[in-house]
Amino acid sequence: MGDEKDSSNIFKNILFLKIFQTFRMAIQPSKLIIAFLAVTSIYLAGSIMDFSNTVRAKHKQGPQGKVTQTELDIYMINPDLLEAFIKSADKTGERTGVFSTLWHFGSKKYHDALDRLFAFDLPDVMANIRDYFKALTWAVNEHPVYCIIFFLIQLVVFSIAGGAICRISALQFAQDEKPGLTEAIRFSINKFTSLVTSPLLPMVIIIIIGLFISLLGLIGNIRWVGDLMVAIFMLLALFAGAVLALGSIGTVAGFSLMFPAVAYDGSDCLDAISRSFSYVYARPWRMGFYTAIAAVYGSLCYIFVRFFAFLLIWCTHLFLQLGILGNNKKLTTIWPAPTFPNLVVLPDLSAANWSEKFAAVVVYLLLVAVVVLVVSFIISFYFTANTIIYSLMRKKVDNIDLKDVYSPFEELETEPIVFEQAETEPKVFEKVGTEPAVFEQAETEPTVFEQAETEPTVYDQAETEPTILEQAETEPTAFEEVETEPAVSEQAETEPIVTEPQPEKPQPKTKKKAKKKKKSKKKAKPESESDTSSPQEQ
Repeated sequence: MGDEKDSSNIFKNILFLKIFQTFRMAIQPSKLIIAFLAVTSIYLAGSIMDFSNTVRAKHKQGPQGKVTQTELDIYMINPDLLEAFIKSADKTGERTGVFSTLWHFGSKKYHDALDRLFAFDLPDVMANIRDYFKALTWAVNEHPVYCIIFFLIQLVVFSIAGGAICRISALQFAQDEKPGLTEAIRFSINKFTSLVTSPLLPMVIIIIIGLFISLLGLIGNIRWVGDLMVAIFMLLALFAGAVLALGSIGTVAGFSLMFPAVAYDGSDCLDAISRSFSYVYARPWRMGFYTAIAAVYGSLCYIFVRFFAFLLIWCTHLFLQLGILGNNKKLTTIWPAPTFPNLVVLPDLSAANWSEKFAAVVVYLLLVAVVVLVVSFIISFYFTANTIIYSLMRKKVDNIDLKDVYSPFEELETEPIVFEQAETEPKVFEKVGTEPAVFEQAETEPTVFEQAETEPTVYDQAETEPTILEQAETEPTAFEEVETEPAVSEQAETEPIVTEPQPEKPQPKTKKKAKKKKKSKKKAKPESESDTSSPQEQ
């Protein structure tokens, strides 16, 4: 038992064996649906753009019937004959679209390469691949505006689809999670800017540097001075050429790692470019080894998927033919028998009636959907394998664990959120607690009623100030003579008052004066407590 555990741990530590998980991950339905929608969108975009009909064509009668010869066919035979063909085709006025021309040419070369591959004829396989890239060169040279627009459409579509597939693959490979279709597409849309600009920015830089070298060549056309300028700036041109070479290698080899960098680490444009370039140049042989294993394994998986699709179509055609009871001509008109290299064969509807034409169109569209599913598997396998390769390269170069994957919740933890800001910053209630509130100010500052209590009111002044009757009692009247004048305060009692000698009064008068003095003392007490003085004190 211990030996079995040790052997299993040894296989787990061999990183390149993890690439063989790609097939199991690539056939996930959500990935196939995303890739299917991407291929359908590109096909619809190309079909709409083909309404321009910018490719010249001629129809000729061949051994197998009517054959359409286009600019591309002449270009592949001899590019020097292309100008004469265009002039002759302009007179007839026959045209077709760029997308349809490349589609039919590419499918033909693809089937030829597949036939040669099964025959183990590798030189012919490479020749068909070379012809395909030569056809792309024709499209860029003869129809540059069309190619730029169509390239941008492809970039947008595959940025969204590729980012979503890479995100699903990253979570599935790192944490064995299977996010939903909408979640993956939502992530891809949120990272749309990084996904689009990461492969586009190196191309733009390469073009700018190339234009700089071309500008030096234009200066070289100047007589005498141009030769000197070329000689002076040749060293700078060579340096620019070295940057071009490094950028081209990094872009071509690291392009497959840019989308996984965004999906795995949540990288922006510059970080994705930096990671892809650094992994390619830090471990180029390991990168090539992983890519070669993925390519060979992917080819075998594609053959298996194609065989499954062929078996599906062939079995359906076989039992449908048995059910038609010998009338095979009708089935042949609607649906020709499939072959392994050519799963879908165009039916000959020249002698068909309207019902057969309708049935043939429906059957053809369904068969095309099966073929598109096979193409969708190729796209899913490509992005899934590159995501795994990116994780392995990150492990070897940066020593980052395979299970470490970016999560959008990390941004919420690192950046202050609304609740954290509300805790760190003083709240409204805390500000009210630190600053005197309206109620606290009302407690500390005297209110209207408190001011009314502390300040003498009209009634208080009326009590502290002597009234007319009290003044009449304290002041001597015409009938009553007093020995002393009434004092306002105690000081008035101690100071002697100069008065004229008066005759002695009877005894009852003294009691009355004592009562008056006692009453004046009580009135003098609130006068000392109040802040204002009476008119007599003034």
